[in-house]
Amino acid sequence: MRADAPHILVIRRRYLGDIVLLGGVLRNLRLHWPHAEITVITEPAYTPVLALNPDVNHALAFPSRLTQWPAFLRSLRRARCTHVLDFDNTEKTALTTRFTGALLRVTFNRELIPFRYPRCYTHSARVTNAFYDSHAIADTYLELLKPFGIPIATREIRLVPRPSDLTAIAPLFGGLNRPAKSRRTRILIHPGSRSPFRIWPPERFAAVADRLQDELAAQVFLVAGPSEQALVAAIRAHAKTHLVPLDRTFSIGQFAALLSQCDVFLCHDSGPMHVAAAVGTPVVALFGSQNATIWRPSGPRHAVLQTTSPCPCFPSGELPAPCTKNDSYRSYCVRQLDIATVFSAVRTSLTSGKQ
Repeated sequence: MRADAPHILVIRRRYLGDIVLLGGVLRNLRLHWPHAEITVITEPAYTPVLALNPDVNHALAFPSRLTQWPAFLRSLRRARCTHVLDFDNTEKTALTTRFTGALLRVTFNRELIPFRYPRCYTHSARVTNAFYDSHAIADTYLELLKPFGIPIATREIRLVPRPSDLTAIAPLFGGLNRPAKSRRTRILIHPGSRSPFRIWPPERFAAVADRLQDELAAQVFLVAGPSEQALVAAIRAHAKTHLVPLDRTFSIGQFAALLSQCDVFLCHDSGPMHVAAAVGTPVVALFGSQNATIWRPSGPRHAVLQTTSPCPCFPSGELPAPCTKNDSYRSYCVRQLDIATVFSAVRTSLTSGKQ
């Protein structure tokens, strides 16, 4: 094996946004070793997004059944990996790392979090809690390159939609060949979230959509997963203007292509937010009490809206379920954002994009 063509294994199990945000690490690996073979292992649901990253040679999925593990581990051993970067440090990922037989194996050693299975690694990247809380997660990921002496040449995170996916979504917009200046502005709203506590009320999404269409002559599209269709229905029920629901199932590749053809993406802090940023679409992101420094969309031209913490609590009668302070997955802080603030952020994003 050529010294300038190592076989690098990157392990990150989940979630969609986390896999997208590995892009900075993968870009720097590719710049440092242009001829490297770079393989990424994730859980099965997240391998499709890796096909959109031009720096990845191979995407593998962890076995879903116990009987598949022997063949999976044998194939990793035969791959003769030289470097392994394990971003998880779980029992499964540590043992996988060790079984590769790679001479160089690294994971995080996070302050306040137990460093597990140290014998499975040759190196570790020490990350203090102060650093973690004050940097974007993509910057924290880059710390895993330092023990191997790999310089940080860029912080770029990119996904490139495939031509086949662009063709598949083209009918939704009447084709793709019209330049942005000669067509109606397209705004895509994704109202869902992994946590029901983090959802901005549907009637406010509807009010913002109405203003965008009435005052800016934009066309507003709605997109959501199968379990979030009730949110789309509620927004449409409150809206006074015609909103276009995209009520079909999109693959990850098609969804990335869809985002790349829109002028602004309005959403919560979510995996789709990171996909939009990676394909170059400006994002207006609604945050609750989670740390926006860590999880904000990567790159320029994005707006993160968040109330000042600690925010005043709502009267208990205004909440659908009890709010848990200091738990970003069970707090309703995003509801402190008002319609005028969100509309203004989308309008500003559109204006800055035309300069």
